[in-house]
Amino acid sequence: MAQASSFKQISDVSWEIPTSYKAGMNVPAKIYATRKLLEGMDSGVIEQVTNVACLPGIVRQAYAMADAHWGYGFPIGGVAAFDLEKGVISPGGIGFDINCGMRLIRTNLRYPEVKPKIKELVDLIFRLVPAGVGVKGFLKVSEPQFDEIMKYGVKWCAENGQAWEDDPSHVEEGGYIKGADPTKVSRQARSRGIDQLGTLGSGNHYLEIQVVDPSRHFDSSLAKHFGIVDEDQVTVMVHCGSRGFGHQIGSDYLRVFDGAMKKYGLEVRDRELACAPFSSKEGKDYYGAMVCAANMAFTNRQIIVQRVREAFSKVFHKDAESLDMHLIYDVCHNVAKVENHSYGGARSDVLVHRKGATRSFGPGHADIPAPYRAVGQPVIIGGSMETGSYLLVGTSKAMEETFGSTAHGSGRTMSRTAAKREVRGAELQKKMLDRGIYVKAATMDGLAEEAGMAYKDISEVVETMDRAGISKKVVALRPVGNIKG
Repeated sequence: MAQASSFKQISDVSWEIPTSYKAGMNVPAKIYATRKLLEGMDSGVIEQVTNVACLPGIVRQAYAMADAHWGYGFPIGGVAAFDLEKGVISPGGIGFDINCGMRLIRTNLRYPEVKPKIKELVDLIFRLVPAGVGVKGFLKVSEPQFDEIMKYGVKWCAENGQAWEDDPSHVEEGGYIKGADPTKVSRQARSRGIDQLGTLGSGNHYLEIQVVDPSRHFDSSLAKHFGIVDEDQVTVMVHCGSRGFGHQIGSDYLRVFDGAMKKYGLEVRDRELACAPFSSKEGKDYYGAMVCAANMAFTNRQIIVQRVREAFSKVFHKDAESLDMHLIYDVCHNVAKVENHSYGGARSDVLVHRKGATRSFGPGHADIPAPYRAVGQPVIIGGSMETGSYLLVGTSKAMEETFGSTAHGSGRTMSRTAAKREVRGAELQKKMLDRGIYVKAATMDGLAEEAGMAYKDISEVVETMDRAGISKKVVALRPVGNIKG
């Protein structure tokens, strides 16, 4: 990347773009990347992260993580925090799939037990968890119940037989973010969301059966805190969000914010950064609706996990509790939240936007479940369906540098259209099976779009954030069964 010559290299994995780089920057921008990752980033990342640095009320720095790539307004892999009075809220800093996130479930099964049943298991889960564009879920709820889901997320699940007792405590924010206001959600958004609970969706969303992979990384002392004790232990990972419900809320409020910017005299360098003062009526309305979508997404993943537990129980003829199918953790990576952080020599509440970025709170934080508090918050980093994923842990340095944030996944290097030109879904499915990964997909085109070659090297992304001290590697996980929307 030619522009890199004007960046200040902070370390072998971090770079700062000074405010002199672009007129209007209120704070510097910071990129976490090896030189190889930096040179491979599309120029849109630099343009977007420096545009974010121009937004009113931004504090400390605008960030791009090692998985960063071009997105809507903010880069995907972007983080920014804003003063609650002087700052703004921007749908482009959250994403349309509000609270797209990751959930990891452990089991006490080992791969030799699961390998002969992987096809049966994946096929059953494929039937139990609807996947693909526009699919509807099996859980039917009334309008009043949907209001409760928007407000209380996994807490509603726990009170209505859709969660185990310890599930809520192992979800970010206890499974629901406070401040939801269902009255700020449009009728169209409601109609799109009410039938989608327990559905996987499409695109890069997946449900994956995985095995601990000691050849890439396995910190046994840290792993045992999260219930991972064997080198060939089987886990399940779920990646999905708020589906069409969140997308509609984002679309609704982008139109509102277009008028709000004129009303408040706001100007942005990119219309995709449409925003409103967080303290304004429009800003508060969007926040209330956005939280509704975030809580719906928590519920969606919870319902999916209940179906996964059901499938394992049927295939292995044991109840899920005896299979130790407890939730390790659930983290958001498309959300804005009010959090208390230190910056400028004091502590203050700020609005942290994480767009394709994961919370990475360090040891001792009160928001971390008690069993994990001594070591830090679990961080789940999803890779492509060919390359596997990682479980990491948050650090104190992340709290100091990035408002407790790290990367969220591999990050695309190739568009979905380009990927389909390079590979056919049916051929990819066969090649993966030859490598010991059994895949079921809603469409072959959708499978081709998510080929591993379309993504950055997940191990390099994770290693970069580890070397930066922002998140620490715990366990690598390799796929053996995958369901794609």
